[in-house]
Amino acid sequence: MLRITLRDGEKAIVNGAVLRAVGRTQIAVENQVSILRGREVMQPEEATTPARQLYFTAMLAYIDPANRSQHQDNIVTLIGNLVATLTAPEARTACIGFAHDIAQGEYYKALSAARELIGFEDVVTEAQAA
Repeated sequence: MLRITLRDGEKAIVNGAVLRAVGRTQIAVENQVSILRGREVMQPEEATTPARQLYFTAMLAYIDPANRSQHQDNIVTLIGNLVATLTAPEARTACIGFAHDIAQGEYYKALSAARELIGFEDVVTEAQAA
């Protein structure tokens, strides 16, 4: 069983349905579901870099199983582009981990690897700006 606590007004997506907490709310999930808390949800306008686009597309694959094959095709293209731009060994290792998680159908776990890739991308962007 998974317990999730949502603050008043916080949103979560459960199997594609958007829920909003009214007051502090605890949810006990007793079976297998696709669930994202509000802070894990990326809006389309936030997908402004290759790593963020990868996260957004993986998120869609996770919460939109009806269109998962289309999202997976997009993921393949995006991960290829990202590998070409991130040259640090740690970043490439994170790309491999992400790809492995996606191949295993572990979409939620892949989102964690994608957040790591966003961090690597941010470091590269900051270094280029300096």
